[in-house]
Amino acid sequence: MAGMISFSSSGDFKNMTKFLNFVSNNSYITNVLNQAGREGVSALQNATPELTGLAAESWGYSVTSTAGVHTITWTNDDIENGFPVAIMLQYGHATGTGGYVQGRDYINPAIKPIFDKIAEKVWKAVTSA
Repeated sequence: MAGMISFSSSGDFKNMTKFLNFVSNNSYITNVLNQAGREGVSALQNATPELTGLAAESWGYSVTSTAGVHTITWTNDDIENGFPVAIMLQYGHATGTGGYVQGRDYINPAIKPIFDKIAEKVWKAVTSA
């Protein structure tokens, strides 16, 4: 017959079903992200340059899951004159006397190992599902 397509398969879909059940379970990924959030806060606190300590103490995080998209966000609530201190430390800032304070990349090196752990844990869970 012209235009007819057929296929056959043997076995079952047990592994695929197990995988699909795993990826539909948001709690595992949420738990991984919450653990990473706590570890990230600690890493950022330890890496933050200190003068008063307020910037280091002001780190926090949140995890959201919406429509299968999982997000982790680290925050810092230390604000001076309407500007986030963590950003000033990271990228530099002008002074009130016309000078400039060079920024120091402390966020990226502190948080990279946390991203690596997230990727490793999720990949391991997906491949062993």
